[in-house]
Amino acid sequence: MEKLLKNKRGEGFVDVCVLVLAIVMVLALFVKVMPVFIAKQNLDTYAAELVRTAEVAGCVGSATTAKNNSLRNETGLSPSVSWSRYGNIQLGQEVTVTLRYTVNIGLFGGFASFPITLTAKATGTSEVYHK
Repeated sequence: MEKLLKNKRGEGFVDVCVLVLAIVMVLALFVKVMPVFIAKQNLDTYAAELVRTAEVAGCVGSATTAKNNSLRNETGLSPSVSWSRYGNIQLGQEVTVTLRYTVNIGLFGGFASFPITLTAKATGTSEVYHK
């Protein structure tokens, strides 16, 4: 690389320009793809917090709906939520929440744009005994 930069013949100039262009393209790709990984991490946390609310409340109902609305406002994500069971969950029974969220990766504006569906799943055990 150092040899190319010190070369006085001029043919190294084209090589350096192509190398700089390739580096810029890789950086642009990284900047466009990185938010997908951040959204996946947020979605996993979202699912874990929702299932923890169901564990503590012992049911899937108003408490989990309120937590879902709170998380939507905090994260800016609005995934589709599906539960393995609804209503009261007896002590020791498992409950699973599955979240699906579609993220659009537009590499260069509208060109080369495609959607990716992210899925997060969390499972927990109820901590409430219902008589």
